[in-house]
Amino acid sequence: MAAVLEVKNLTKKFKDFAINDISFTLEKGYIMGFIGPNGAGKSTTIKLIMNLLKKDDGEIKIFGLDNVEYEKEVKNRIGFVFDENYFYEELTVMEMKRVIAPLYKNWNDRVFNKYLKEFSLPAKAKIKELSKGMKMKFSIAVALSHEAELLIMDEPTSGLDPIIRSELLDILTFLIQDENKSVFFSTHITSDLDKIADYITFINNGSIVFSCAKDDILENHGLVKGPKEILDADLRKYFIGLKETQFGFEGLTENRQQVKRILRDRAIIDRPSLDDIMLYYAKEVQHV
Repeated sequence: MAAVLEVKNLTKKFKDFAINDISFTLEKGYIMGFIGPNGAGKSTTIKLIMNLLKKDDGEIKIFGLDNVEYEKEVKNRIGFVFDENYFYEELTVMEMKRVIAPLYKNWNDRVFNKYLKEFSLPAKAKIKELSKGMKMKFSIAVALSHEAELLIMDEPTSGLDPIIRSELLDILTFLIQDENKSVFFSTHITSDLDKIADYITFINNGSIVFSCAKDDILENHGLVKGPKEILDADLRKYFIGLKETQFGFEGLTENRQQVKRILRDRAIIDRPSLDDIMLYYAKEVQHV
């Protein structure tokens, strides 16, 4: 399978933060969720991918091409959706389209008009008159109207109500049915990725914790709940993080089957959510 996005040993140092030698790969036809706490390095990584920041070391290839050397060619094939609106507020939807369209060699008015209709976007409304959800739909319409093969999204559902978020996720699910398109979806709302992501890359404190198939992550990890007396030193080694009270404990393990064999029926082992997994890795150990 062809790699759409390859990040290898990427490093960027700031005064008080650094992206530390990170690597991951997104293949054609899949949705990758890029998760991590606020300040973990998600937006910085995206800026490096888009060549909005200069990397210190490492390699970024998009469609097999270096993202700096072939920047113009690469960006013609990318659709980028920000978490905030960067359009001219005083222009109408159609006026804004006329500003953007000449920037892309593959712009297709027919496709744009199709998405205006599908998304119920008012062509004559000024950008400032659109709700945040409608602005996000306009961003997606723009991204999809120049035959973008890779959609890069930075916190696209942040601040949206559940109904609009659900609509946007449905749009992405439909989009990915075209196996030539891929989505790199950065968010801290992990419940969105539970629904649509094929792969998850988790960054924390500027380092990659894991990057693999979502189903494997959820299958291998387990949320264990049991009485405190069974929590001996040997068992503790299997946990990424623990929450302990005087009555019992809850902990996350990345070796669900092994812990299940050890404990048998002395504890409950549930399937964790991505949110559970992210919180435990980010906090590591928390005593209550």
